[in-house]
Formats: sequence, C-alpha cells, structure tokens
Amino acid sequence: MLTEWIYKMDFEILDWIQENLRCLFLDRFCLFISFFGEKGWLFILMAVLFFCIPKYRKWGISLASGLTLCLLFGNILIKNMVERQRPYNQVEHYDLLVKELNDYSFPSAHTMVAFALFGVVFLMPVKKRYKVSAGILAFLMAFSRLYLYVHFPSDVLVGMILGVLFGVMGVRMVTMIMEEKNIDL
Repeated sequence: MLTEWIYKMDFEILDWIQENLRCLFLDRFCLFISFFGEKGWLFILMAVLFFCIPKYRKWGISLASGLTLCLLFGNILIKNMVERQRPYNQVEHYDLLVKELNDYSFPSAHTMVAFALFGVVFLMPVKKRYKVSAGILAFLMAFSRLYLYVHFPSDVLVGMILGVLFGVMGVRMVTMIMEEKNIDL
C-alpha cells in the first residue's frame, strides 16, 4: 500500500514538472548540470583539488571517502538490490533528452555524490557562501535528474539523505583515524 502511494506520488511530481516547467532553457540547463555528475568526475576532481591544498587535505580525503561510500553502498549495493526501473522505462513514448541509461534508478547516484560534497563542505571551516554554493549545486543536480525524467522523486530524496550521510561519515572516519594515529595534515 505504501509503495503504491509512493509510486503514484512519484509520477504525479514528475508529470507536473514535465507539464509545467518543460522549456528549451531548462532542457539545456538541466543537461548541463547533470553532465557534471556523470561518473562522479567533477566530485572526484574536487576531492583531488582539496587534497592538493595542504589546508584542505583532510577534506579532500573525507570527500574521497564519502564518494567511495556512495559508490559501494549506494550505486553498487542498493541499486542492484532494489532493481528499480527508471521512469522513462515505465511510460510509453517519452521524449527523453538523454541517452537511455543501463543501470537502475534507486537511489540517484548523481544526487548522492552532489549531496556528499555538500555534507563535507558543510562541515568544513569555510565561508558560508561556499556552503551555500555546494547546497545550491546539490539541489540543482537533484532537480535536473527529475527534470530529465531519469529518476523518481523518491530516488532523489534517498540520494540526498544517503549523500549527506556518506559525506558526514567520510569526515567522521577521517577525523577519527587522524586522532587515533595522531596525524596532522
């Protein structure tokens, strides 16, 4: 019963987005934003950049740890356990803006990695504008996945939760190891 209600709400939200927001500008914008989540390359690059700056090395390792958790638990374990088909596979004749994907829908990996970055940056000792920027990027990534009709809202919501959780876990694990081994980066 609950799964039927979630399924119904998922399609109502996706259909509302398609009926009320679909336009050429958002088509291009969402493709652009979503591109940055492909294979997690932008977020991996950010982890490497943080690592290369001595002041932010701990945060680079933390982000890499969070991204690894996203990959192992979110993308490999949960996706393959749940095996949820993507929205466009469940409707007829949908005008898809991206190439069909070969993996499962739940949870959204793009959203997960974007929110893992947000979770790490939120805990970093940086200016508020960087935290806000990371949050905006994460929310835009999440929205783009809905707009492009490649994820259900519940996929994105769980991706958000897992992403923040894995990002924070990455920071906590690195902090714990550094304290235990008396390492100062």
